[in-house]
Amino acid sequence: MARLIVPLLLALSLCACTAKEAQAVPEPSSSAAPAQVEAVFQSEPIPQAVRQKMIGVSWVENEHVGLDDLSLCTLTYHGFDGDTHTGQMVVNAAVADDVTAIFKELYEAEYPIEKICLIDDYSANDEASMADNNSSAFCYRVIDGTQYISNHALGLAVDINPLQNPYVRGENVQPEAGRDYLDRDNVRPGMIVPGDACYNAFLSRGWTWGGEWTSPSPTDYQHFEKALE
Repeated sequence: MARLIVPLLLALSLCACTAKEAQAVPEPSSSAAPAQVEAVFQSEPIPQAVRQKMIGVSWVENEHVGLDDLSLCTLTYHGFDGDTHTGQMVVNAAVADDVTAIFKELYEAEYPIEKICLIDDYSANDEASMADNNSSAFCYRVIDGTQYISNHALGLAVDINPLQNPYVRGENVQPEAGRDYLDRDNVRPGMIVPGDACYNAFLSRGWTWGGEWTSPSPTDYQHFEKALE
């Protein structure tokens, strides 16, 4: 039976997500050997099939960013289930090399990530993506509560493990289940804290972290962004 299970895991390793209700993140299992996949860290122009998936969903006609300005990154990561998985995210082509290098560094550090799927799998609904603890990047949208274009709309922002690293503005916490992680001194797997592997991988390449924003800005523990020169 084991010979049948491992090939099946390999075939399903490229993330095929559907939005679902948030649930507790399972602890990594020590009773079975983790499934292994070949690690991939690469970027490419947006393929036609992915373009068709994005048009009218995460990307709409606009004056700020075209599909040719974006890249598709294919990234391998360590899941909370103890297995390795491969997922995809779309970023601005100008930061694609950064992003592939960052996720390679996180992989080598065995930094846990729940999942990486295109936000189009959630109909470009950021709340649904966060509730499913999905790490994502590009989505053409405005900053929550404003009419200003988000850096996600430019492909210049990445969100990591939203459940463990919630967005906080006053009493507003997104995702709602992220309230369990508001105590940042109680560090658990997947949480981003200053000086850890995730924090260092981004900040060493000139990105800034929303967890260090000060009032009146919200605190966005999941969020990294980079300003282009």
